[in-house]
Amino acid sequence: MCALVERGSAKRPFVSPSLSYSPLEETLEIPPRKKQIFIGIPKESGFQEARVALTPESVSVLVSNGHDVCVEHGAGEGSFYFDIDYSNAGARIVYEKAEVYRAHAIIKSGPVSMEELAWLQPNQVVFSPIHIPLMKSEMVQALMHKKIIAISFESIKDDSGNYPIVRSMSEIAGSSAILTAAQYLSNVHQGKGILLGGISGVPPAVVVIIGAGVVGEFAARTALGLGAVVRVFDNSIYRLMRLQNNVGHRLYTSVIEPKTLADELATADVAVGAVKPVGGMAPVIVTDEMVQNMKAGSVIVDVSIDRGGCFETSMTTTHEHPIFKKYDVIHYCVPNIASGVSRTASRAISNVLMPILLETADSGGVENLIQMKPGIRNGVYLYKGCVTSASIARHFGIKYTDLDLLLTSQS
Repeated sequence: MCALVERGSAKRPFVSPSLSYSPLEETLEIPPRKKQIFIGIPKESGFQEARVALTPESVSVLVSNGHDVCVEHGAGEGSFYFDIDYSNAGARIVYEKAEVYRAHAIIKSGPVSMEELAWLQPNQVVFSPIHIPLMKSEMVQALMHKKIIAISFESIKDDSGNYPIVRSMSEIAGSSAILTAAQYLSNVHQGKGILLGGISGVPPAVVVIIGAGVVGEFAARTALGLGAVVRVFDNSIYRLMRLQNNVGHRLYTSVIEPKTLADELATADVAVGAVKPVGGMAPVIVTDEMVQNMKAGSVIVDVSIDRGGCFETSMTTTHEHPIFKKYDVIHYCVPNIASGVSRTASRAISNVLMPILLETADSGGVENLIQMKPGIRNGVYLYKGCVTSASIARHFGIKYTDLDLLLTSQS
């Protein structure tokens, strides 16, 4: 008890000896209980998909942390990971698809197909890429009916706000585009017999890159490393400046002006299309006439073909039949270029997904992880019967539900 005691004109506090303190108990946050995850890795049967979403090295880490991993027979063969590799890592090899799809979490390197809908179980979690042009309304409705939590791994953000899997696949695509072009410039592959980097006394090939994003940057790096002359076009001055700084080499750069671009394409030996999509589709930058004026035997690699292509003459090809000629110009228009170097691409995907799966277990399940991590939340396009991606909802005319509001209402 405290009172004021008056002495003369001054007042000072007086503390009674009966005063006592009662400390409160400290309250600590109780972390969520760690949850064991049953993970299924099916074999991909989709269009040209040779990647696998988890490598044996990542499976070994997951198994060591107490998780059950089930791998369908032959799931990793496209990336030269064999059943014995997964078995030695602690995974169970199964021969029936139905057994793989009993898992709590399905991890795929290709989009969910119509055939796989029958195997999916209610309330499962699916990590996979999505390809909206190939999706069907019935597929989305079936996934909603089964209350699947579907996460597009290309849309997952890391702590710095970047898209780690998209960046990795873009780096692969940029480097592969130049190596592919070098291959088709040779006589062995119907080219006119040009060495990309030239030699002493013989000038190098000229490479025109349209787009200064990650694909364009790594295409430029690879072309410069091989000794080619590189010219980059983009309508973003910021991206052109960033590419100059990142490459650390003075390049010919320009905004996209039709006449200037047409003049450069007319002298180019290689043209790489790597433009940024607008509204989900790549704008057509190079016209039929521009291609017609290119040198006979030159090579076009349209990396933008999975978004429609930025060359008017582009048509989708496959890894089995990758090229066609038009106006004596070789066109390479294979979607999913990363699948052509599937082992490297698989490791890149696995390096991102494995820590996410460990974090899912540590947080007590995927629902808790989605609540805690905005970057993971960004990849969720279906959540327990609701479409949480505005682009998918708009594309199919389905009701859109904001995931943040949905989670708030459930908490």
